[in-house]
Amino acid sequence: MTQEVNVRQVTAASDFSGQVALVTGAGKGLGRASALALAGAGAQVIAVARTEDDLKELQSYYPERVEYWKEDVLEDSLYQRIEALDKLDIFVACAGSNKPLPITELSLSDISWLLDLNVRAIFRGAQSAARAMLKNEFGSIVFMSSQMGHIGAPNRTLYCTTKHAVEGLTKALAVELAPKGIRVNSVAPTFIDTPMTRPMFENKEFKQTVLNNIAMGHLGTLEDVASAVVFLASSKAAMITGDSLKVDGGWTAW
Repeated sequence: MTQEVNVRQVTAASDFSGQVALVTGAGKGLGRASALALAGAGAQVIAVARTEDDLKELQSYYPERVEYWKEDVLEDSLYQRIEALDKLDIFVACAGSNKPLPITELSLSDISWLLDLNVRAIFRGAQSAARAMLKNEFGSIVFMSSQMGHIGAPNRTLYCTTKHAVEGLTKALAVELAPKGIRVNSVAPTFIDTPMTRPMFENKEFKQTVLNNIAMGHLGTLEDVASAVVFLASSKAAMITGDSLKVDGGWTAW
């Protein structure tokens, strides 16, 4: 007699009711989209960003499910607050940036700034989230990485360095925390159509180069990335850890 498949479990929508999610970089872009998606799926979301106006606007969509912390990922106070939480089920690290320049033009301050923001802050966030999650031996950590964590690109050596570091952290931390019931994964998007990236695509040559490298022939959307975050954070991904979900339209498959 064959074992039955629990179709309801497979097909039911993700429900995060009763779960607490914390999202850094939640004021704009991918972090904002991730926070909205998790709140929309029932989670109690702690949205973290530096700009209070952005956070208030985000909270207005789900006032009963979103609280916000006006914090900087480069400051100690954020990590103290995370570790003080009695319950944390989901941690999504979206704060980050880029400095696209030839390696010969990068200053020491450029290097320090991006390493601090894209690596040190991610590491510290994961460390503090793990301390909070270990109280209940349950959780899902999702890092916002990039397709550039899997390949190289001209004028993005520093950015690629930071995102390759995130991918290494994903693997190592997944192995370390798996016995404690905590999963760790990353989402690795291609170029996404956002208000912040649109000015870049005013350069028609650059836009065509990007589209030529995306096998599907179009940019990604905020929804594409938020859907990947929700999936990895959910019970649908219960057997997935130490992996990178590439939302890249086939860029890295060439």
